[in-house]
Amino acid sequence: MPDLPDPTEAATAATATTAATAAAHPPPPPAGPREQLTVHDPATGRELTTVRAALPEDVDRAVARAAEAQRGWAALAPADRARLLRRFAGAVDAHIEELAQLEVREAGHPVGNARWEAGNVRDLLEYAAGGVERLTGAQIPVAGGVNLTFAEPLGVVAVIAPWNFPMPIAAWGTAPALAAGNAVVLKPAETTPLTALRLAELALEAGLPEGLFQVLPGEGPVAGTALVDHPGVAKVVFTGSTAVGKQIMARCAATVKRVTLELGGKSPNIVFADADLEAAAASAPGSFLDNTGQDCCARSRILVQRDVLDRFLELLEPAVHAFTAGDPADEATAMGPLISAAQRARVRGYVSEDAPALIRGRVPDGPGYWYPATVLEGRPGDRAAVEEVFGPVAVVLPFADEDEAVRLANDTAYGLSGSLWTRDGARALRVSRAVAAGNLSVNSHSSVRYSTPFGGFKQSGLGRELGPDALAAFTETKNVFISTGEQQ
Repeated sequence: MPDLPDPTEAATAATATTAATAAAHPPPPPAGPREQLTVHDPATGRELTTVRAALPEDVDRAVARAAEAQRGWAALAPADRARLLRRFAGAVDAHIEELAQLEVREAGHPVGNARWEAGNVRDLLEYAAGGVERLTGAQIPVAGGVNLTFAEPLGVVAVIAPWNFPMPIAAWGTAPALAAGNAVVLKPAETTPLTALRLAELALEAGLPEGLFQVLPGEGPVAGTALVDHPGVAKVVFTGSTAVGKQIMARCAATVKRVTLELGGKSPNIVFADADLEAAAASAPGSFLDNTGQDCCARSRILVQRDVLDRFLELLEPAVHAFTAGDPADEATAMGPLISAAQRARVRGYVSEDAPALIRGRVPDGPGYWYPATVLEGRPGDRAAVEEVFGPVAVVLPFADEDEAVRLANDTAYGLSGSLWTRDGARALRVSRAVAAGNLSVNSHSSVRYSTPFGGFKQSGLGRELGPDALAAFTETKNVFISTGEQQ
């Protein structure tokens, strides 16, 4: 979700010195909420379709429907709820290719990636369904009776999903929330609503109750704010920028809503001199070019021990050039376009004309929101070295020893992910414990799995998603003591 202005910000009044001018040339009326969202193909810039934008009154109706549906859903036997979620997973599986092609067109993802993303939604639903009957309470020994705990659903959960991975991240919140007995109102990003709308249709076809899983496309300051502020919403799950996450967290405080935030990142890729340099260099492009760098986990800071820097760069250059950018519908494409012209302009703002580029890739000519793979020589204080670019740009920073590597890795407000490459097992453990990040990989860049917890340190977020405890994050613990009349 892009950074958006606070919709409650008030306009200042005109001063007396400008009153006459304003009367003679009245400004145009302030733009109200959009009635339609226009979806574009990032590879061509062409308009695909328009989608009705939800207004606050639509949010009110959706939350009311969700609350009614949730009561019946929570009352179902756990086995029946799990069975329906598996049917939903089966419906997704039967439409993998359709969902993937939608993702190619609205998000510009290479088709192979898009198929994986659709499959990940299926896997998340199946994994969550397996947890329904294991969401148990406890019996705690106490004097004078029996003490029980129950994991009660929260009620209505709002999931606000981003445009960089529209399907999987929407499912990260939706699947466990439904499995735990909640209803979900999902607001997809303005630029990528199509796969979410199709998933809602598939849920109904699979037999999920009407109103249980609803999708409301809309603007962040309108539909998003209405969801966050709504007293009938018990929890907000948000993935997006740190700036907007802070706004959402502040607004949730007004009604003491639970909140899970998955925010920005500036993740390090630490390469020690004793590493398998060929493997580290071959895998590095995918770590910051996958999804055209539009990934909170992108390893966009490559920290290389000075002794092997020159050799690593020799190996990295051909690997970057081999990461082919092109038509997302082509099976051979590894990198597609950026999501929008605005995002391309944002990325360009981080790379000055005289930036010391070590490596530049190639992109197709013609229309579309293309930006080449770019590896920069890192310089202290450069914005590209400390801020989240969210594009196919990485900086290379040398380090002398382990202590300096850890210091550089932690020299950021973020702490989401990262990798380190070494043959020394003890070093791998030391550095993993020392780097302030929620998800780390050793000799790999794989740090996100639906079966393991995911979340960030510092300003990268709050709470954990995925993994065996995901359902518990959508429940309240209720404690019940039953007296047996004995001495207490």
